[in-house]
Amino acid sequence: MSGGVVVGVDIGGTKVLAGVVNDDGMVRRTALRTTPGRRVVASQVEDALVAAVLDAAAGRPLAGVGVAAAGFVDSAGERVMFAPHLPWQGEPLRDQLKERLGCPVGLDNDANCAALAEAHHGAARGAVSAIVITMGTGIGGAVLIGGRVIRGANGMAGEFGHMQVVPDGQACECGRRGCWEQYSSGNALVRNARALMVDQPSVLVEMSGGAPEHVTGPMVTSAAEQGDLVARQAFASVGGWLGVGTANLVAALDPEVVVIGGGVSAAGDRLLDPARAALRRTLVGAEHRVVPPLVAAELGPQAGMIGAALLVSGAQVRR
Repeated sequence: MSGGVVVGVDIGGTKVLAGVVNDDGMVRRTALRTTPGRRVVASQVEDALVAAVLDAAAGRPLAGVGVAAAGFVDSAGERVMFAPHLPWQGEPLRDQLKERLGCPVGLDNDANCAALAEAHHGAARGAVSAIVITMGTGIGGAVLIGGRVIRGANGMAGEFGHMQVVPDGQACECGRRGCWEQYSSGNALVRNARALMVDQPSVLVEMSGGAPEHVTGPMVTSAAEQGDLVARQAFASVGGWLGVGTANLVAALDPEVVVIGGGVSAAGDRLLDPARAALRRTLVGAEHRVVPPLVAAELGPQAGMIGAALLVSGAQVRR
């Protein structure tokens, strides 16, 4: 778009990441803010978002701002109806941001935006059909047909993380129990490692000062890279559950490719190998069909920003 910069924003359970995105999908200047969390009013989250946008723009005029939100976005792309990790319930975010920023604003679910980015510039490029699964604080997802996101009648398709996989299982932030993201996500990875390190020797003990509650996702990843058994077991569990949930999606939708993105996917084959094994083991009729490749996303943590920018750049028609 001429006359200013396009800024894509990815807002999740722990951070707001904003960046100037070129038409070729390249991210230039970025800005980061911490997400205030659920125990604040919605306006405080909006303040963090606006601050990140203005920081990324660095005084340049705004041609448009696209927002990838971790929550349910309505079919008109106007409101965040519910966000498990943020204090939004029917929040008219698009119009509020238009008023504050003085430019066109696009709004969609964060996983939908990541999927758009992968379809235009990444691992799903050229695929007729694809499932994109994003693993961060929780699990998001999207279904792509012909490079376009299938959003459903209410705009809320692809909320894979809240499929129940264990009846009466782990409590979830959404208020239900046994959701997939409680077993395969960044939160699940940390919870697994904390539980395992209590009874087994692990470098995580030293990293955390002997306090399991101080263990973080980056610590688990670092420990796994050092060959730590506890960390590798935690990844194996999360990867196995990733494969189980993916098998259900493949059975329902039969995609050409499954793309795994989000922060947890940075672990690469440490996560994907057990997921691939569980997918083949769990998928009905796997021996009689083509099992779609399960591949890592190519755009990393910038996918949400890049896809959000597509909402307002003209490269993708929102509706």
